[in-house]
Amino acid sequence: MSVKKVAVLGAGPMGLAVAYQLAKDGHDVTVFEADDRVGGMTASFNFEGLDIERYYHFICANDHPHFEMISEMGLNDKLKWTKTKMGFYYEGELFPWGNPISLLRFPKLGLVSKLRYGIHAFLSTKRSDWTRLDDVSATTWIKKWIGSEAYDVLWKSLFDLKFYNYSNNLSAAWIWTRIKRIGNSRYNMMEEKLGYLEGGSEVLLNAMKDRIESLGGKVILSSKVDKVNIDRGRVNGLEVGGKILDFDNVVSTVPAPYIPNLIPDLPEEERSKFEELKNIAVVCLIVKLKKSVTENFWLNINDKRMDIPGIVEYSRLNPLKDHIVYVPYYMPAENDKYSEPDSSFINKVKSYLKIINPELSDDDFIDIHVNRYRYAQPICEPGFLEKLPPVNLAVEGLYVADTSYYYPEDRGVSEGIRFGKKIAKMVGTE
Repeated sequence: MSVKKVAVLGAGPMGLAVAYQLAKDGHDVTVFEADDRVGGMTASFNFEGLDIERYYHFICANDHPHFEMISEMGLNDKLKWTKTKMGFYYEGELFPWGNPISLLRFPKLGLVSKLRYGIHAFLSTKRSDWTRLDDVSATTWIKKWIGSEAYDVLWKSLFDLKFYNYSNNLSAAWIWTRIKRIGNSRYNMMEEKLGYLEGGSEVLLNAMKDRIESLGGKVILSSKVDKVNIDRGRVNGLEVGGKILDFDNVVSTVPAPYIPNLIPDLPEEERSKFEELKNIAVVCLIVKLKKSVTENFWLNINDKRMDIPGIVEYSRLNPLKDHIVYVPYYMPAENDKYSEPDSSFINKVKSYLKIINPELSDDDFIDIHVNRYRYAQPICEPGFLEKLPPVNLAVEGLYVADTSYYYPEDRGVSEGIRFGKKIAKMVGTE
C-alpha cells in the first residue's frame, strides 16, 4: 500500500472519523479546522462554569457506529442511559406523549385519527426499505396515513416552524428515518431510552483527535482553508493563511454551500449542483434555570402564542447541577427573523417558558446563551439523492461530503462516524 498525503477539511465527527481511519490505515493525514476547537455543531463551550455542547445531541439505542467508536476510544464507561419522557404542549395544555397510552388518552383527536397515527408510527419503526419514499412528499405521505386532522394537530406546526416555505417539499424518506430512529430507541413500548456521554460529545471527539495525533496525524485548529487547488483535473493541495501546501488527496467535510467558493475550479456541472443545495439556519438558545420547566426531555409545542416547535430539557437526560433547556429556532437564513438581535430571542424564550410552566419567575433564570449556525440543516427535498454530487468528484483525489450525504438519515454523530469511515476507505483504495 502506498502512503497517501491527505488533507481533511473540518474537525467535526465526520472529518475526525475520516482522519482517524486514514491514520489507522497508515496514511499521512492533516486535519484543518477553522474553529478553535474540534466538534463543529457538536463542539462544547464554557457556559458560566459548565462545559456543554452548543447544540443538543443524544444517543439512540441503534447508533451502532457511535458505540463502536466509543469502544475503540476506550470510553465505554462514559456512556450512560436514561429513561426519558416526551411531552406535548397543545393550545395551553401539557400532555404526556410518546407511548400508546398517552396517545389514547389525548383528548384533542378522535379515535380513528389516534389509531391511524399509532399504526403509522409502529409500521415506520418496522420498515427497512426507504427507496420508495425517496420521491414522495413527507406531508403527502403522513396525511395519507394519519389523515388531515392528526396532521394539523401533531405535525403541521413542527414542519412550518422549522422549515417555513420548505415545509411542503420535504422527502418522506428523510422524515421516516427520524421517526424510526426515535421509535426504536426504547426499553419497551412504554418507555423511551436515550443515552449521552458523561462530559459531552467532546470527550469522544477529543479522544479521536488524540488518537489521530498518536498515529502520526495532525489536527490544526484555528486554521481556515482559503482554497483547494486543482491542476489539470487533479487536486494538488491547499491555500491556507497565504501558504500553498501540497497534498495528494483532499477530503472536505465542511457545509456544502461553502464548496463553490472553497473550490472555485470545480467543473461547472458539479459546481452548479452544490449551488442548488439548500440549508436552513438555527438560532439556538441555551437556558440555565434554578428549576425545571417540565418532567420531559423532549417537549413538542403547538401553541399559537409561540413560534417554536419544541424545547429540549437536556438535564432530564443528563442530570446536572442546574436545569438546562435548549430552545432551537430553525429557519431559512433569508427569513427576517434570523437577523433579529439576540435580545429579541431571549425575551421571547423567557416568556414562553413561563407560559409552559407558570411557576417559573424571572429569578429562576440564571443565564441564557445564544448560538447561531448558518448552515445547520440540509433541506432534503423529494428525490434528494439524485440532487447530490458524487462524493468522489470528477477532480482526481478530491472528495466532498457534508451532513447532506447522510440522507436519508438525519445529521448526527453516529452517521458522521459511519460516513467518515466510508470516505476513508474510498480514499485509501482508489
